[in-house]
Amino acid sequence: MKQTWLLFSQTVTVLLAAWFVVATLQPQWLQGQAQLRTVPLLEAAPGAARSEAVAAASLSAAAQLAAPAVVSISARQAPQRHPHADDPWFRFFFGEQAPRSPQTGLGSGVIVSSAGHVLTNHHVIDGAEEIEIQLSDGRQAFARVVGTDPDTDLAVLQIDLPDLPVAVLGDSNALRVGDAVLAIGNPFGVGQTVTSGIVSALGRTQLGINIFEDFIQTDAAINPGNSGGALVDVQGHLIGINTAIFTRSGGFMGIGFAIPTSTARDVLKEIVRDGAVTRGWIGVEPQAITPDLAQHFGLRHQRGVIIIGVLRDAPAAQAGVRPGDVVLSVAGQPVPDVAALLAAVAALPPGQPAQLEIERRGERLALQVTPGRRPPPPPASNAPSDNTR
Repeated sequence: MKQTWLLFSQTVTVLLAAWFVVATLQPQWLQGQAQLRTVPLLEAAPGAARSEAVAAASLSAAAQLAAPAVVSISARQAPQRHPHADDPWFRFFFGEQAPRSPQTGLGSGVIVSSAGHVLTNHHVIDGAEEIEIQLSDGRQAFARVVGTDPDTDLAVLQIDLPDLPVAVLGDSNALRVGDAVLAIGNPFGVGQTVTSGIVSALGRTQLGINIFEDFIQTDAAINPGNSGGALVDVQGHLIGINTAIFTRSGGFMGIGFAIPTSTARDVLKEIVRDGAVTRGWIGVEPQAITPDLAQHFGLRHQRGVIIIGVLRDAPAAQAGVRPGDVVLSVAGQPVPDVAALLAAVAALPPGQPAQLEIERRGERLALQVTPGRRPPPPPASNAPSDNTR
């Protein structure tokens, strides 16, 4: 009897141990055969219905159309010698100075013609001795500078590659505040990136970024490296060239600016045709009329643009323009603010007389001014960098 009970207890112990091992390592062995064969069914949405819903809310079609024409730009400067490297006294005290490391600027560009013309920002390639373009399909090529326009911060490059994707130019004048837009570029050199937002404002001027300003403001994320890239509408058409951001941290803060295609198209045509942009110039320093200026000069109203300085022997001085004159129109075009005056004067063909309507001490006068050619700005001394002012 004692042996039988011992055998029974050992058998139970072994069976419990086996059950514990199986329950721990292979619990499915303890389930029924029907349960082993049961697979949970997942509901799948119909393919066609999902595609239509996504297409209605997605901007992927616009991105796919525009992205191939957006390129990455690497602009390099040759190593620079120390400015006093040839001075024997400098070498005596400080020894031979090794050349400074070459500087590289990163930016973006947009292919706008099958001939290989690439539109970008002037500040992206300013001072560069070697410019390399990389397409989204991986192809690379060195670019030559066709011409630049520092006054609008635009530049035109050209590359020689076959079968180039070309951006479709849209109508920036048809934009409205609230329109959805995409910004495409190469931020921080991480590779082509697409961000989305809306048009926050139009006609932004007097920001101190360029001489001639008429910016599209957007909240689509633009970061260093995006300069020269594309701002496109929901159809994938190019409506702006991303050029600057407002920032206090060095990164995006929700305010970016793009040069509209209405400006970029005109600059592109002139650079491709003539190698440069020709603008009129009369040599005045304009300023918006403020209550203080109106009181100081005895003005009866606060419309127009007041001239606070006239360059000696400039076309305006030769035409009889004086400080304190209020410019009302240029060649029949009203000039309500400084930006309008700059644009109207720039549009005048150099050497061809134009009428300048002014007000002086309450009297309206019509002066004939023969504009000259606007002189180029002084060259920048810094290396190419992204414009984040």
